[in-house]
Order: sequence, then C-alpha cells, then structure tokens
Amino acid sequence: MRIALGSDHGGFHLKAVIKEYLDQQGIENHDFGTYDAGSVDYPDYARKVAEAVVRGECDRGILCCGTGIGVCIAANKVPGIRAALCHDTFSARAAREHNDANILTLGERVIGPGLARDIVATWLAAEFSGGRHARRVDKISAIENSYCGAKRPS
Repeated sequence: MRIALGSDHGGFHLKAVIKEYLDQQGIENHDFGTYDAGSVDYPDYARKVAEAVVRGECDRGILCCGTGIGVCIAANKVPGIRAALCHDTFSARAAREHNDANILTLGERVIGPGLARDIVATWLAAEFSGGRHARRVDKISAIENSYCGAKRPS
C-alpha cells in the first residue's frame, strides 16, 4: 500500500507524526507537502493528494490541516474521492467499512499525536465491507458523475 500525504501549515506537525508512524510500520508513502510551517493554502495540497489517489499513484491519502475540515472539503471536490474527517477510531473504521473512504483527514488543532496514530492505524487496517454499503457508495458516485462538468443547479 502506498499512502499520499499532504498538509497545510496548520497540519504540518501532525503530518510529520503520521509520516514517522507510516515509516516505522514500513508503509510506503509520498509527501506532497507542505514542507515547513510557513503559511500556505490548504486546497493546493488537498488537490495534489486527491489527484495522486485518483490517478492510482497512491492507494489512499491522508491530509491534515488545523481542523481537518478544509482539506476534507477540498479533496472531495476531486471526482472519485471520498474523503472522511475522523477524530476517533470508530469513525475511521466506519469510513472505510461503510463509505470506502480513500482519503482520511485529520485536524492538528483537534486531536493529539497519539490519537492520530490510532486513527491512522484503524483506518489503514479496515477494509470496505461491500454489500449494502456498495449500493450506497455507487449512489454517491452517481450523484458526483451527474455534476461533473455541469453547472451547479440554480
């Protein structure tokens, strides 16, 4: 498994903790930035990670910002992405098992490094359950596909 990593300045330190954890676990990862704590715009990094996942360069992605909300919203704008903001292990497991989330987002100002490692471990270990959940994920994809390239409804 190869994980795409990204953050803005508000999630930079948490991303470093997650990268260290992935390295310790022998999980291949690619860091798409930012590479320091200087102020940057989170959509730029969310897009890089999301596009790497959609292109198949990475199997899944993990994004961090101050709350996890901004990178989640931005990543979900990329067709084919199902990013989930998780601040507990129950949500992380459900995000994979029920929603087939391919990007996990976390907030550095919301959770600590120990909990972040637990959430990442849980999310990486969980697999999509399929079944009734596949039908629902297919409906999400159908909604997404109906808007791709189209103007917003008025």
